Amino acid sequence: MSMDYEKLLNRTAVEMKPSGIRKFFDIAEQVEGVISLGVGEPDFKTPWKIRQTAIDTLQKGRTCYTANAGLIGLRRQIAGYLEASAGAKYDPEREILVSVGGSEAIDLAVRAILSPGDEALIVEPSFVCYKPMAEMAGAAAVPIATRVENEFRLTADELKEAITPKTKLLILPFPNNPTGAVMRKEDLEAIAEVLEGTDIFVISDEIYSELTYSGTHCSIAGIGNMRERTVVINGFSKSFAMTGWRLGFAAAPEEIMKNMLKLHQYCIMSSPTTSQYAAQTALAECRADIEKMKHEYNMRRRYVVDGFNRLGLDCFTPQGAFYVFPSIRSTGLTSEEFCERLVYSKKVAVVPGSAFGDSGEGFIRVSYAYSLAHLKEALKRIGEFLEELKK
Repeated sequence: MSMDYEKLLNRTAVEMKPSGIRKFFDIAEQVEGVISLGVGEPDFKTPWKIRQTAIDTLQKGRTCYTANAGLIGLRRQIAGYLEASAGAKYDPEREILVSVGGSEAIDLAVRAILSPGDEALIVEPSFVCYKPMAEMAGAAAVPIATRVENEFRLTADELKEAITPKTKLLILPFPNNPTGAVMRKEDLEAIAEVLEGTDIFVISDEIYSELTYSGTHCSIAGIGNMRERTVVINGFSKSFAMTGWRLGFAAAPEEIMKNMLKLHQYCIMSSPTTSQYAAQTALAECRADIEKMKHEYNMRRRYVVDGFNRLGLDCFTPQGAFYVFPSIRSTGLTSEEFCERLVYSKKVAVVPGSAFGDSGEGFIRVSYAYSLAHLKEALKRIGEFLEELKK
């Protein structure tokens, strides 16, 4: 008698849809000669000083577990970084945790806060992990759709309308993946005013904070009394081109962090030791490398936005991250149809906006974390594709 896996396995996991990002990444791998603009992967190598530190650490045999929360020296550096960049002070011994990428930190925060029956408000379009993580915690994931007319920013009115007695958490992902939208200080102040006097927590995913092109990044943790209800998520993957090192961090009030740390202890133990030593060098010595990469991304950003607008696909000008989110509604195709036909006919892989929530339908996400040569050729092929659609 065979096992009935559909019946016996966890229902939430069985019914969970695979990532729409990975689907098109897998298609791109199967089609020869594809230009892939689908994955949020910096095309820069990790700065040499960071790699050299990792090599030196391995040669010296520093390969044991660290403290569960991470190297205390690194946590002190993170505390200093957050005080300067987010305007919020954190105790490195009790309020900072080094995680396996920003994704683990988000998962820990979600599970530490949410209980079955709670509701989590998720600003969309947004990264694909938030909804499944909330559902695995037994909570209901409630999307708040942002609009291109508001530059994909969350408004106070949209938040007010979404709050119910069951609302426990707001997930605020800015600078945003996939839209590139940012929240300015005045936007966050309006959100803070709505949340004042409630029991709603905030997870502020700021993994793209260093890639803010107009003005400086603002964290909601540094506004008013928001620190007491906010978990700040950040990491090294995007800003320092350290995706494969799998290192992120979270900062939160001690009472929240205690629960996050317990989950981390049982599931992970501690983050990769070599990566933690490398991250110390990143924070201490590699500011210039961030600025160099940011300058290059900014140049590509302007080039790609102009390119899509010239092709007749309206493209919001992103102010952060390394994605553009052009509208393809004028083609009459759905996001999935557009992306599938493009990858098979012109060998260009991008991601349907619908992968980031229902409000992403009618858009595509294009990463410009690739060379100008790749971007130029991709835009040429997309232009050919659009001309063929008119025939």
